[in-house]
Amino acid sequence: MTRPDGAAETIRSTLADSELDWEETAEGVFDVVLPGQRKLQTPVRLEVGPHALSVHAFVCRRPDENFEAVYRWLLERNLRMFGVAFALDPLGDIFLDARLPLSVVTPEEIDRLLGSVLTYADESFNQILELGFASSIRKEWEWRIAKGESTANLEAFRGWLESEA
Repeated sequence: MTRPDGAAETIRSTLADSELDWEETAEGVFDVVLPGQRKLQTPVRLEVGPHALSVHAFVCRRPDENFEAVYRWLLERNLRMFGVAFALDPLGDIFLDARLPLSVVTPEEIDRLLGSVLTYADESFNQILELGFASSIRKEWEWRIAKGESTANLEAFRGWLESEA
């Protein structure tokens, strides 16, 4: 059985060897920032407990609308995921979470776990926004078009925005 101090040291050395932005905010508590493409940054907390490693990554705030469809989509997506699952906090904000035994804390598994978090957060982000924030996105798009402002950060939604116009 791996001890918490051994797991923390493994995480510490793995993160030190990575090119990721991270800090150890308390003994055995690591805050990591994963860079993405659709979701530009995914904050992740790795916390070594007495028996398990907890992973908690923020994906998106509570949807403004259509939350039933968003949550259903997340639950269906959970069936195809490795290592982590979508979860909600009491406010309805969306996270990726995992709890793993300390015995699996190796550099390879930390890399695989962080890779899973990054992939699932990044791949899911636009779909979550489209399902749960369509009205806000549409208003922002219309305002930017009317004012001649850049729509660069809304390009991922151009197809459905223009088809509804």
